[in-house]
Amino acid sequence: MARVRETIRAFLFAAGCRPGPAMLLFASTILLSAFLLFLVQPIIAKQILPWFGGTSAVWTTCLVFFQVLLLAGYTYSHLTTRHLTPRRQAQLHIALLVISLAFLPIIPSVALKPAGEADAALAIIVLLAVTIGLPYFLLSTTGPLVQKWVAHRFPEKTVYRLFALSNFGSLIGLLAFPFAIEPFSSSRTQSLVWSGAYALFVIACAMTAWQSRLRPAAGAAPATAEPAAPAAPRESAGPAPAAADYALWLTLAALGSVMLLAATSHITQNIASVPFLWVVPLTLYLLTFVLAFEGRGGRGWYEQRWWLLPCLLLFVAMAWGLSAERGVLDVSVAIPLYSVGVFLACMFCHGELAQRKPAPRYLTQFYLMLSLGGALGGLFVGLVAPRVFPTYYELPLALFALSAIAVYMAWDRKALLAPALIATAATAYYGFSYVAFLKDDVIVMERNFYGTLRVREGGSGELHLRRLLHGVILHGEQFTSGKYQYEPGTYYARSSGVGLAIEAKQAAGPVKIGVVGLGVGTLTAYGRAGDSLRLYELDPDVLRLARSHFTYLSAAEMRGAKLEFVLGDARLSLERELAQNKPQGYDVLAVDAFSSDSIPVHLITREAIALYAAHLSPRGVIAIHISNRFLDLKPVLANIARATGLTAVHVSDSPADDVLASSTDWVLLARDAAVFGEGVLGQRAQPLEPVAHMSLWTDQFNNLIDVLKTRPWDSLRGALGLE
Repeated sequence: MARVRETIRAFLFAAGCRPGPAMLLFASTILLSAFLLFLVQPIIAKQILPWFGGTSAVWTTCLVFFQVLLLAGYTYSHLTTRHLTPRRQAQLHIALLVISLAFLPIIPSVALKPAGEADAALAIIVLLAVTIGLPYFLLSTTGPLVQKWVAHRFPEKTVYRLFALSNFGSLIGLLAFPFAIEPFSSSRTQSLVWSGAYALFVIACAMTAWQSRLRPAAGAAPATAEPAAPAAPRESAGPAPAAADYALWLTLAALGSVMLLAATSHITQNIASVPFLWVVPLTLYLLTFVLAFEGRGGRGWYEQRWWLLPCLLLFVAMAWGLSAERGVLDVSVAIPLYSVGVFLACMFCHGELAQRKPAPRYLTQFYLMLSLGGALGGLFVGLVAPRVFPTYYELPLALFALSAIAVYMAWDRKALLAPALIATAATAYYGFSYVAFLKDDVIVMERNFYGTLRVREGGSGELHLRRLLHGVILHGEQFTSGKYQYEPGTYYARSSGVGLAIEAKQAAGPVKIGVVGLGVGTLTAYGRAGDSLRLYELDPDVLRLARSHFTYLSAAEMRGAKLEFVLGDARLSLERELAQNKPQGYDVLAVDAFSSDSIPVHLITREAIALYAAHLSPRGVIAIHISNRFLDLKPVLANIARATGLTAVHVSDSPADDVLASSTDWVLLARDAAVFGEGVLGQRAQPLEPVAHMSLWTDQFNNLIDVLKTRPWDSLRGALGLE
């Protein structure tokens, strides 16, 4: 606490304010509100992530909600300080603070868990509004509102440094979660502690509001700057902004928001929807505001002549990373590339905004436009684009738009104009290349909350086939005619781990099979008369396409296999079945629900494996597909097997000339180790041993860095052809 108090004092001294009790109260309220404002975002998003399939769209939708509430909070501050007396402001705000305590603790109600085919985006927004709505709204008002109150109480002082204090608190809140909070506490503990800190904030903010009623000290001079604006006193005069200025502010703010969300979606789709990967781009986004508006005595660190060229290079590099010619980048290159890209893109947007901020008397309108632009950008990526675009066009469009805006910005700088024009052409070329690749041989392309689905068609004769892709990752294929038409292929071939497990069980008679992740229904090719298959699928559109463009499901039903379909998150569905005292008694439970190469972590934790085991027959087998370009999940499952009392084996399949089978890795788990010692499965299965230095993955704790297959330098050498 002493260190925090000294930090606040330092900011106040820098602002020219004597840090007396009242100023310390105001500053502490701003710092605490900013800390809680950004800390709650990953806390609440991580809690609801498993309820919606672990998809990256959960975080995107959460960010849209938070951005819209930030806009609402700033608008509230603007309107109340302009139209209400200080006494009325205090009375209204204290009343809202007291009411907000009814939302505590911020633990989402299990009654809000989604069911089946519910609109996921709408369900997330409703859940957040009910769980955190009013507290988050009030936190978002605190920065500009308290700065206005400070200006009223201490009109002789500039208060722009309090904006820096607010950004400092926000950064600490964001960085504290992945490094100091998540590794050491459960989600429930995080929510309870945050709720306690919010109650403390309510007391501090109520005291601050009460203090704001007091009149300024006698003889105090007028304020030298608008309180909510991070502007220096020298900027106290200037012309009124024109309509073009408002349009440019809105565009730059929206582009920064679009880049944040689009790049975060790109990263988390191909890796995992985990808080660390959410927090990094958001931290960089926030840092650019600090550097653009607060560096070097309030003048900002951005200067176009130094920053624009590196920004243009990164715009082109990110577009190149998307292009089909280079394929999908390795995770250890993609994360640094798109993280640095987000930083430079947002530094460009926010730096240009800082260079164009108006005189202080117009800064309220300026920051309203920034808030509105951020909210519109978020709404575009999170809610509009999935309903308008058939695939992910946002990132290539944003990169092209940024390069085009750079041409406008550099029009009077001849040395920068040519690079800006070249970057615009390059981002357009790579963007079109990426889109052309996605559309190649496609007969169906559509998009929903969970991602992009494409059905591609190719080959000829007996080798003519259709493929279902989620993003750029194959989710199953089927030959349209000939002897291979109803044979299981790709990751589910008879030589794969899951194929061996199913056929070993079928040798003893009819079987009951559970499948987490439908794909095109390939595993139903194993279904015979008397067999029962229950298929869990998150995305209703996957089931529709499997029915309309593939024939595995109808063929299995014609053979006499019984098929059942359960829509919604598989883990939630399995939990409901167990709660209803309906364990399924699966002979084989196959888990293959990864979206692109992203790992829904909640499906491979200790608690998830224990849930699967509860649905097994006594000699049943859990088969988990772990083929992945980026991550080695064998140690994770070996440690979980030990913790849950199961035996784990690994089956690797690398067929040389098999037209059906793909190279795969499956991990099989069972209570009875003897099931892995029989027949062909016994010959192929390799025991998995626990890894002592590897952390145990649970619903509360996991670490993707431990299981990366490659490191950045190795991947970069390969991408550049230097190996």
